[in-house]
Amino acid sequence: MPQPERPLDDTVSMRAWFGVELRNWRKARGLSTQALGDKVQLSKTSVERIEKAERSCTPRLAAAFDDALQAGGALKRLWRRVEDDADRDRDADIGRLPGDRRRIGPTTPGRMAPDRPPLLESPVERRAFLTAGGMAAVSLTDLAPHLAHALPRSVRPEDIEQIRSAARDHASWDNRYGGGGLARATAVGQLHWASNLLNVACPPKLEPELFTAVGVLAATLGASAFDAYEHEHAAQLFDLSVHCAERSGNWHLRARALNWRSRQATWRGSPDWGLTYAEMGLVRADRLTPRERAMLHGARARALAKMGQREATLAAIGRADDAFALARPREDPEWMAYYDYAQHHGDTGHAAFDIALLDGQPAHLAETRLTTAIEHHTDAYVRSRSLSGTKLATLVMRRGDPQRAVTIAHRALEEIGQLRSQRAVTDVEALASASSRFARRADVAELRERIRTAVAP
Repeated sequence: MPQPERPLDDTVSMRAWFGVELRNWRKARGLSTQALGDKVQLSKTSVERIEKAERSCTPRLAAAFDDALQAGGALKRLWRRVEDDADRDRDADIGRLPGDRRRIGPTTPGRMAPDRPPLLESPVERRAFLTAGGMAAVSLTDLAPHLAHALPRSVRPEDIEQIRSAARDHASWDNRYGGGGLARATAVGQLHWASNLLNVACPPKLEPELFTAVGVLAATLGASAFDAYEHEHAAQLFDLSVHCAERSGNWHLRARALNWRSRQATWRGSPDWGLTYAEMGLVRADRLTPRERAMLHGARARALAKMGQREATLAAIGRADDAFALARPREDPEWMAYYDYAQHHGDTGHAAFDIALLDGQPAHLAETRLTTAIEHHTDAYVRSRSLSGTKLATLVMRRGDPQRAVTIAHRALEEIGQLRSQRAVTDVEALASASSRFARRADVAELRERIRTAVAP
């Protein structure tokens, strides 16, 4: 009788992470180790050893796995990361103590086994999970004062509802005012309390709900930290969210966290990793709703656009449109409420913006989508509306229509004045740069002065 595959620990090393992803892709494609081995001319045992990180891979073999599993380049890119990590390890060997066991830090992107893992049996196991998931590195104790809220002896439904309520309230505040200031300071304390519940005894039937609730709050706070340019904390929180999704078997939460991880990587100048995270989120697209698929294809489009890949970007936008067209009311988790008609056009419009800046490319697609987003965003999503407005003004300015650009920009700046968003500041600075060639015009000079005032510390 075949023995069940033992769980793999993807935190031991980068090579172990590659093995876990290889197994995930293999299972997602419904292949046995023998069937995959036949496709890449390896024995069943060799495939198993690579998955367990007992045998090394090579760039050529990683490419063969990627092709056989139709992974879209994800495994090839991941193996490059393994080799880069090995190079760094060799450089650091002189200063490393003998016997040190290196584990991947909290910024490692999340993975999810195809089958739901068993629930954690005890507070000790939950505490170990929390540390492995990166919560210790977030140092919430250092970020927030000690909270007076006493933890319950056992997790109750009302505790989980309190975490959900905190996530909803913070998301609403963050969308309206941005990620800095009071909103983030308050949410850090809430997450500190919520994460400590993972150390408390929990009835088995409540554990999936507990991990999901903590994961949702972590993703929400991670998005806020990203907006405030607290990038390391944001990455750690997104990874915690993915780990919580894995423990609760929640594919929707996993998609959300990897979507944010993708967008953050692309924003920070690593679109190759942005593409990888988005594709990880789409490994089991059949388990996601149309809106979630549209969201992740939009993240792919934004990464591809930053790479300058026009045709691939347009194809990704098309796939996002196709998925969004299938969306139906009340089929998504509540946190997906933000991804409406306006958000979809804004997301894909931002990708089209980067393509429009390439030499000889038309701007119509970007202008149309960004305009649609601006017109349809409600006041609940001021930040999204202002970001799309600033992008549209920048595009129109770069296309040589300063008069129209100034009109668009002033509306966006009126809303940015309400925000505490570093992303908005960066986009406004890009608008100022685009306007420099028209600085002698009185209306543009006035706009530039207003920008200087808006972004002043």
